[in-house]
Amino acid sequence: MRITLLTIFPDMFPAAFAEGMIRAAREKGRLGLAVVNLRDFTRDTHRTTDDSPFGGGAGMVMKIEPIDRALESLNAGTKGARPAGTRVLLMSPQGAMFTQRTALEFANLEHLVLLCGRYKAVDERVAEHLVDGELSIGDFVLSGGEPAALCVVDAVARLLPDVVGDFDSVESDSFHSGLLDAPYYTRPAEYRGWKTPDVLLSGNHAAIAKWRREQAVLRTAARRPDLLEGAELTAAERRALKAPR
Repeated sequence: MRITLLTIFPDMFPAAFAEGMIRAAREKGRLGLAVVNLRDFTRDTHRTTDDSPFGGGAGMVMKIEPIDRALESLNAGTKGARPAGTRVLLMSPQGAMFTQRTALEFANLEHLVLLCGRYKAVDERVAEHLVDGELSIGDFVLSGGEPAALCVVDAVARLLPDVVGDFDSVESDSFHSGLLDAPYYTRPAEYRGWKTPDVLLSGNHAAIAKWRREQAVLRTAARRPDLLEGAELTAAERRALKAPR
């Protein structure tokens, strides 16, 4: 797949793209990455990408023209007129929440375009006519969409075929199954009197799998009970959650 980022700060990305799962995905030919400088699509001497808002008020607003021209150069067009398999999204704190399920959906696309917002806002006509939606990574505000877009790239890259050596590791990640992941331990088995649960040292793989599932359910109930509403739990697991602990 391909991911293209539209930004006014293209130098924020190269170092991150050269490390970890993103690098692995690129080296294995699973992910193509491009960073497009929106200033290259301006037509004034100062390469202006923002202007003051109509109606007054503090802050600046990103202009629609450079964004439109950049999308046209990518054959990403306007909303409803772009190639199948292409999705264009604006990184925005007002967008739909990015989740593991969203990452799985994106991993099946041919081309994902992420527009990194900046300043006070982006001209609303971008959301109305140029992008397929807005995307947020949480209920907080960043200086711009670049760090958020990088989170999306990393989450999607590790889901592409052959990028993670053992995909079972991915499938047990938090949120992949709708639950938080179970706790994990490694050597030494005891440190400063803090012991690893005996079941993990037993060699009984069925018992270990059962323990991890139980811990995942309990951890989710304690830390993110909101996730349980959509989780696939057995009747026994739901009864256990209601029992006094």
